[in-house]
This record gives sequence, C-alpha cells and structure tokens, in this order.
Amino acid sequence: MNVRKLYYDSAYQKEFEGTVVSCTEGKRGFEVVLDETAFYPEGGGQPFDTGLLGAVHVLEVHEKNGQIIHTTDGPLPVGERVHGAIDWERRFLNMQLHSGEHLVSGLIHQTFGYDNVGFHMGMEEVTIDFNGLLEWDDLMEIETRANTMIWENREIEAGFYTKDELRDLDYRSKKELTGEIRIVRIPDGDTCACCGTHVSCTGEIGLVKFTGMIHYKGGVRISLLCGKRAVADYERMRGQLHRISNLLSIRPGEAAEAVEKMKHEMAAMQGKLAECVRQMIEMKIRVLPESDKELYVIEKDFSAPQLRQFANRLLEEGKAKTALVLSENGEENFVYVLASRGGDMRACSKELNLLLNGRGGGSQEMAQGTFFKNKKALCAILKEKGFTDANAGC
Repeated sequence: MNVRKLYYDSAYQKEFEGTVVSCTEGKRGFEVVLDETAFYPEGGGQPFDTGLLGAVHVLEVHEKNGQIIHTTDGPLPVGERVHGAIDWERRFLNMQLHSGEHLVSGLIHQTFGYDNVGFHMGMEEVTIDFNGLLEWDDLMEIETRANTMIWENREIEAGFYTKDELRDLDYRSKKELTGEIRIVRIPDGDTCACCGTHVSCTGEIGLVKFTGMIHYKGGVRISLLCGKRAVADYERMRGQLHRISNLLSIRPGEAAEAVEKMKHEMAAMQGKLAECVRQMIEMKIRVLPESDKELYVIEKDFSAPQLRQFANRLLEEGKAKTALVLSENGEENFVYVLASRGGDMRACSKELNLLLNGRGGGSQEMAQGTFFKNKKALCAILKEKGFTDANAGC
C-alpha cells in the first residue's frame, strides 16, 4: 500500500485524519503505519516531524520500504481513524533552515561552481559541505545576496517532474535519480532535486546568517542559521556583548578594543608574575644545602611548568638527587613533578601513586601527575619513603 504523503500536497498542513493500517511494538516504542500522513520522515538532511496521533506522542518518523513509520509512546488500534497534529514550530523552523540552505547552496554553485556534498540540519545549526575552498569575504558576499533575495520575497516552487520534463532542466542533485523527481526552485537562486518541506516564499526564511567556516576534506564546511534560530542566536550574542560591556564599563561598540587591550595587559602581568616566581624559586633554592638525597617541596597553587622549573633547578644546583615538587591545589589534591639525576622516575611515580591514591606517569628522567591524599598523611608517607622535607613545619 502506498501511503499518501500530505506534506507534499501542502507543507503547511498542521492537522489531518488518517486510518491506522498497522501498529506493532518496536525497540523504541510502537511503530504505527497510516494510510495517509502529514508527518515528514527523516530524509534529505531534514529531521523528522514530531507531534500527536490521537492521545499518543509521535517520537520519530522514518520511511522504510515505501512505508512511513511513526514511532509513538503508546499503541493505536488498527482500523481506527485517528487525528494527527504535527509540532508546527519544529516543522516551520526546519522549513526555514532547509529553504535557506537551498538558497545558499544554489548561489555558491552559481558563483563558484562548487557542489553541496554534505548537508546536516541539527538542533543548533545547519552545516553544509562544499567541494571547494572559500574565503570568509566570499561567504559574506553570498550572505548579502541571499538576504537580498529573501527580502524580495520570491516565490519558491516545489513539485514533481517526469523524465521528459527534466530533460531540458538544469538542476542540482547529489545522486542519479529515476522516475518522477521532486524539484524545488527559487527564481535566480536555485533549482535542486529535493524531498524536503519548504516555505512558499523566500521572505519566510526571514534571515540567513553564517556562523562559521572550516576547511574540511579538501573543501569547506559552512555553519549557518536561518529565520527564528538566526534571530535567537543574535539575541544570545547581544546579551553576551552587553554583559561584557557592563563588566568592562564601556559601550558595546568598544568591546573588541577593550578586550584586546586587556589581553595585552594580562600578558604583561603574566610575564612579570613568571619573573617573580622565578626569583622566588631561586631564593628558596639558594638557602638549601647541597644534597645527594631525595627532597620534596610543597608550594601553593603552582602551575605544572613552574613545578618543572623548580624541580629542574633543584637538580641543576645539586640540592637533591631526586626532587619531588608539589603544588597544593585544594584539600587532598596535590599536583606533582618528580625528577632525578639518576633514578627511574617511572617506577618511583608508580609506587607513590599506589601509596597516595595518585595518577600520572612520564619518562625515566621526569614524571608528573596528581596525588589525592591529605597533607599530613602525604608528608608521613614521603618521610617513610626516604624523602626529606625542604619546607619548615610540614
């Protein structure tokens, strides 16, 4: 039995009546087949519709062997006439996104000759893969042209064509198609084979905004938003900009310059801090006697590079044969670096990790990781293993 696909009669049909042809229990719920449906199944890069069939929820919709399978959270009696209602907000958002993707893909194909070789409509954004390289300025030109066509509110045509009717029609398609083929056309924008649902006029797309572009498989992957999702993204960005401007006590238009200035100031401060830490390390090392023993040092909130710097200087100045430098980063949390002038630090680190609930490792010369032990117990175990405390009052 061929199901009547009401979404091809009109993408704007929100409710309908259908007869339950079959209902079987599946892995994700009950699989319901109707004699006709307005629920669009996942396909062509477009997500499935959701909504209601009678009192049960439609969770997924897929097409299999010519049948439209509605996965629901409850059973429906076979032969019963049931009322269907699609989630219109979800459907219309997908229509905006899909029509916007067609307009963008068509313009890029016209301008650069590139083909759309991958398309995905996610909950957060649309991604399109093209088999050629673009610059961001190229993308901005396409965005301007697309939005101009949107504001001109051009009609979007969608319908089935026979093989003879397609003979003289230049259209985009990712694969060879047979039989009647559904074509979606935007005047001067795009002509493409497509099974998805679309808005009737470009004005309903509302807006096209590109959000990112990366190099991907010899071409580019573009991220974009359309319609309500583009506006929602703008509102989110505007909220973040206002928050940043309030924190910095500046006007929103000055945010980039202020952040850049702050970045330079922070880099300068980090350089001064690094020099202060280096001097502090040198002062601490200077007062320590030369030794051929195992030595450990506990500091507060040292970074891993600072710990490595401290350990290396202890060895270079002959203050220890094995140096264990730890940073106390919270209760029962010690980041460590273990270095030696002759021992095997992999074996030593493995042993200490077992004793101190630690994790980490490294090379024969140096190991690093984290111990999860309270300070009193940590010091007692290190003393038992032959390490001498370089700090007073541990």
